Amino acid sequence: MATDRLPMRNIREILRLKWTLKRSHRDTARSLGISPGAVASVMSRATATGLTWDALADLKDEALEQRLYGPKVTGRPARPLPDPAWIHTELRRAGVTLELLHLEYLSQHPDGYRYSAFCLHYRQWVDRQRLSMRQVHRAGEKLFVDYSGKKPEVVDPTTGVVQPVELFVAVLGASNYTYVEATDTQRSADFIQSHSHAVEYVGGVPAAIVPDQLRTGIRDPCRYEPILQRTYEEWAAHYSTAIVPARPAKPRDGKAAAPARSLRTWRRAIMRTSDAC
Repeated sequence: MATDRLPMRNIREILRLKWTLKRSHRDTARSLGISPGAVASVMSRATATGLTWDALADLKDEALEQRLYGPKVTGRPARPLPDPAWIHTELRRAGVTLELLHLEYLSQHPDGYRYSAFCLHYRQWVDRQRLSMRQVHRAGEKLFVDYSGKKPEVVDPTTGVVQPVELFVAVLGASNYTYVEATDTQRSADFIQSHSHAVEYVGGVPAAIVPDQLRTGIRDPCRYEPILQRTYEEWAAHYSTAIVPARPAKPRDGKAAAPARSLRTWRRAIMRTSDAC
């Protein structure tokens, strides 16, 4: 279950995404696998203490934590809130009820909230997740990436061996400008290299990359709080962009734009790979 205070690495990434990339609370939260409320809390504390991006570089983690949260208190800690995302996920399992989850919560936190407050906290969180919005794509803002569900095949011109390959697709949200690349696998090296090729091909780095929740890039897929693989997170920091994973089964997030637009796109990808063999 989630703790109230975030690791300093996450706090620094929140400040980077907010101050240097001007990302929204929601996009920042989804990029880091945390709640928008946690992002708002960090930004409120940073603003209240007069912290700036330039000053952040000179602060070690201990000094940053003390500046944002004050000196550590040795007295009785506040009662931990239940983790609504954990509750929501567990409720999908057969036979699991709020009452059972509350008992599990109390086994870890005997001084935690009683059943009525536990349920109220979860239901208020669920109500906030039902908000929806119309997608408006601005030029250069988002690049949607995914692998095609069907594997094309490449024929080695020398041996005649037919090799199935993965088809990586990247699409700019506003223009539908598309980059397609065939690779041997979906493993991390191919996945990251395809991203680098995609931004080189479109001629710039978008403000956000929106991937499907692939295991290659997302360590812990979740509808509300996906957690990025470390290499993918470092790639985003290197290119000064944000990773904002699409939610599973949510076409409004735009990930449906990623599959290849036509057979011509497939043929171009296969021809490029064949020429390289």
